[in-house]
Amino acid sequence: MTRLEHRLHELTVGQLAERSGVAVSALHFYESKGLISSRRTAGNQRRFSRDTLRRVSFIKVSQRVGIPLSDIRDALGTLPEERTPTVDDWARLSENWRTALDDRIRQLERLRDDLTDCIGCGCLSINKCALANPYDRLGDEGPGPRRLLVRHGTSGRPPADDRAVRDAPNPCHADACPTD
Repeated sequence: MTRLEHRLHELTVGQLAERSGVAVSALHFYESKGLISSRRTAGNQRRFSRDTLRRVSFIKVSQRVGIPLSDIRDALGTLPEERTPTVDDWARLSENWRTALDDRIRQLERLRDDLTDCIGCGCLSINKCALANPYDRLGDEGPGPRRLLVRHGTSGRPPADDRAVRDAPNPCHADACPTD
């Protein structure tokens, strides 16, 4: 490729930042983590191929829905280096994340719906917890907000033996709920 062709088909880091809406420092970080790559000019300046703009957009959208950078890097690693990724390439990547995103959606819906109720943290410091989680049964599953956690690779439903505890109506929805 001639110098003129390079200029027409490549972006400086500043141009890429402007076009993508991502800070130059973030682009340097993405490059250091292997998410994007550049070539260096004779003056040691970065030059990015134009398809890097699409990759940066994909990174931004993926991060926004909570995909870890390591998963994004692995996915981008499956894309062809010799050509701009196609719509089919992007569709394949997003389909691979569908189950994880569905799990995350269920977790967020549960958080939204149960935000003001017992989250199963095992604190037992509030009178409500003794009613919603008697004898700290949810604590037997492990630490953390047991009602709100979604296990990866499952339907998001609790194990059968704990469904009675989780699916029981929360007694704190009644007007007779004890106060703290």
